[in-house]
Amino acid sequence: MKRPKLKKASKRVSCAKRYKIQKKVREHHKKLRKEAKKSGIKKRTKKDIGVPNSAPFKEEVLKEAEQKKQELEELKEKNRLAKQKERAEKRKKGKETAGAEEEPKTKKAKKAEKAKVQREARAAVAKEKSTKAFRCSELKKVIEASDVILEVLDARDPMGCRCPQLEEAVLKHEGGKRLFFVLTKIDLVPRDSLQNWLGYLQAECPTFVFKSSTRLQDRTVLEKKQADANGTVDLSRAGASYGCNSLMQTLTDLASKGDGESMLKIGVVGFPSVGKSSIINTLKGSRACIAGVPRGLTKCMQEVHLSKKVKMIDSPAIVAAPCNSGVNMALRSLQMEENEKSPLEAVKTLLRECNQRQIMLEYSVPNYRNSLEFLIFYAKKRGFLQKGAVPNTEQAAITFLNDWTGAKLNYYSKVPERQSLPPYLTEAMVTELRTGLDLDKVKMANEHIITRIQSPYASSSILFNSKGMTDGLLSFTEVPAETPASVDEEQQEEDIIEETEDAKQIEDPEEEAETPETHTVQTQKSQQKSSRNRTKGKAKPAFVNIDVLASQQKSDDAYDFNTDFV
Repeated sequence: MKRPKLKKASKRVSCAKRYKIQKKVREHHKKLRKEAKKSGIKKRTKKDIGVPNSAPFKEEVLKEAEQKKQELEELKEKNRLAKQKERAEKRKKGKETAGAEEEPKTKKAKKAEKAKVQREARAAVAKEKSTKAFRCSELKKVIEASDVILEVLDARDPMGCRCPQLEEAVLKHEGGKRLFFVLTKIDLVPRDSLQNWLGYLQAECPTFVFKSSTRLQDRTVLEKKQADANGTVDLSRAGASYGCNSLMQTLTDLASKGDGESMLKIGVVGFPSVGKSSIINTLKGSRACIAGVPRGLTKCMQEVHLSKKVKMIDSPAIVAAPCNSGVNMALRSLQMEENEKSPLEAVKTLLRECNQRQIMLEYSVPNYRNSLEFLIFYAKKRGFLQKGAVPNTEQAAITFLNDWTGAKLNYYSKVPERQSLPPYLTEAMVTELRTGLDLDKVKMANEHIITRIQSPYASSSILFNSKGMTDGLLSFTEVPAETPASVDEEQQEEDIIEETEDAKQIEDPEEEAETPETHTVQTQKSQQKSSRNRTKGKAKPAFVNIDVLASQQKSDDAYDFNTDFV
């Protein structure tokens, strides 16, 4: 019986049981002996008495017996060695099979280690390519290698997409390079605004209107076969492209006027998400360059051959200088992608430059008091919720910024009044840029495209207050001159304080209703804000509450000893 807390049962038995077993064994042995005696089987073998002395040839018989005995021993030894050798061979084969089974594992481990090293190397290269210094060097390479520079401008904010440092470097280059403007995303701007911007930009530089195709032809044979098998025809608005023939014809004419042997190299430059790679893909007719909604997908220069005489060069985005305004940095920089700035702050700066009513109509959100409340409404509308049904304001902010930089949102900016040419551009340069071009033909093509394209109405678009040109860095060693941004910083701090206070009011509306002294607190805050604006750059004074009525309201329940209640 197995006792508790013991691994094995005990072998101890009672004496009666042990004696009974012994008796049964004796009886069994006795029975076996009787059966063997009856069958004539003898257990004991007779002892060999050997060769008697009287036998003739005794010595020969003994020698023969000894010889047989030795042969038997040799045979046994031989069999033993053969078995030992067989066992050794089996062990060797077993080791070989085990090694063969372990060999793929080692190969897999080596492959995994090699893949890991390659991933780390690719990550290091990608990190190096994403640095500002690398992007500036690649942009310089594109400018040096190109004969014609196409500066891509978003038609919704053309002035904010212009980089004066880039234009000056191209126009004052020793090689005599040409500079053209290309207005993209023209289907997202009202027709009147597009015509005004076209006339404004044509006075400085030859300008082309262009609408890229987001659905291009399939590049591989397998994709073409699959498309033919499905039988789908793309007749959507996103699949159409405008301005491709006009731009391509102009570039081909310029290439034919030059040397017959050399190719015309066209560099495509601009700020992030203005449509540089999409222009090349549309002209090529396939997805030759990486293009998408996220900013900064192009890391290095890439050459794409359009024909025997024309070659396009894609470039990484221009690095925006940190001395720009908050709006330009929110739309034209990679601060959010490089985790240098929060998307919530970028949304705040953009909402400050737009009409609140137009934002409410465009995004179908109720009236909001600040950017945080707008993002809460927008996150709930789009279903951006975290655990516990908490609105994900960061995801809503990223989506909002992608709408403004991607080809989705309809907004426009006003054309500034013409005063004079930029300081780096002269009338002689303007006439030199126009030489060799059929301007009447380009103008007619632009007007034809504007009349054909489906443009939104101004009432359904958002009016955006542009902040002018965006300064860029052509070399990372440059230290941009910082503007006096102390006023903007203090204004941002005040807005942040107000937003946090409004957020607290949104979260705790009951507490706001219960406190009777909210009016006095608001007056104190307004006094503090006005005094802060008056004393910028000075020591902050301490405020003392001198409102006697407010102090009496706070002590309503206190006992008044001057009144006789008897």
